[in-house]
Amino acid sequence: MACRTAAPGCSTPVSVHLGTGVFRVRARHQSASLILLLVVVAACRPETGGAVRTLVDDAGDTVAVRAVAHRVVSLIPATTELLFAIGAGPELVGRTRWCDYPAAAAHVPDLGDGINPNVEGVVAARPDLVVLYLSAQDASAARRLRALGIPAIQVRSDALADVPRLTRLLGSLTGRAAAADSVAAAFERDLAAATAPVPADPPSVFILVWDEPPMTVGAGSYLSELLARAGARNAFADLPASSGRISIESAAARDPDLVFTSNAAVPAFAGRPEWQAVRAVRERRFIHAPGSEFSRPGPRAPLAIRELRARLAEAAR
Repeated sequence: MACRTAAPGCSTPVSVHLGTGVFRVRARHQSASLILLLVVVAACRPETGGAVRTLVDDAGDTVAVRAVAHRVVSLIPATTELLFAIGAGPELVGRTRWCDYPAAAAHVPDLGDGINPNVEGVVAARPDLVVLYLSAQDASAARRLRALGIPAIQVRSDALADVPRLTRLLGSLTGRAAAADSVAAAFERDLAAATAPVPADPPSVFILVWDEPPMTVGAGSYLSELLARAGARNAFADLPASSGRISIESAAARDPDLVFTSNAAVPAFAGRPEWQAVRAVRERRFIHAPGSEFSRPGPRAPLAIRELRARLAEAAR
């Protein structure tokens, strides 16, 4: 993300919404497949002329990249949205199935999942830059792509503070530094304007991102930050991780005032007997947030905060 990562967004959207998309080759055909892949790369790789520079990505890897990338594969919904925001949409030659904003993203080839991506599909797009989410699964994909001569970087896109940082990085990589500075500065102004004063007794909100098994988000989550800026408190803010499994009993014991859900209507889990132990579920006290602006840190985060503030005010009446 909810981060549904969505990735996941997520968070996505959160990882529960990400498929595997693993690049697998049967052992007995592995050598032949890799040779074929190398031949395809040699034939399809874009020209590598022009200035080259190095950068250190969020994984700590030093990567040689073109001074200006013209064919970009973005495998994170947040970076896809940022690339369009800075005017680099025309350079996109690949995205994930979760990249649903802006509408123009639908015209970019869908390469599948962002975690454990289809390496063959990425190679076929002939990118001169691939942007991956920082994860153990994507580290392997980054190494494979670099071995094939394709610059691949891993970036962290988990918090609001990452938005202006990644905006400027992507602007530098695509030759749109001035536009990126403008977008980043506007984001910081809008974020400050959208943030609510800290209330003396903020309502507690339980964020359920998956119900079988129950999963919530902790202090490391973008959603937790959105709630805080909207004037509420994550009921599981004491969890340091971005997400984790919990029990229904622990949710009932914390007795949250509200339940955050990405469903537009009352979610199915609310009708199950075991969830009636949670008072807010029993009383149908939900905050419905189905939009993708709630699932990833990006330019629309100030809008998401304003929407949350309005829904919290409505719930308080």
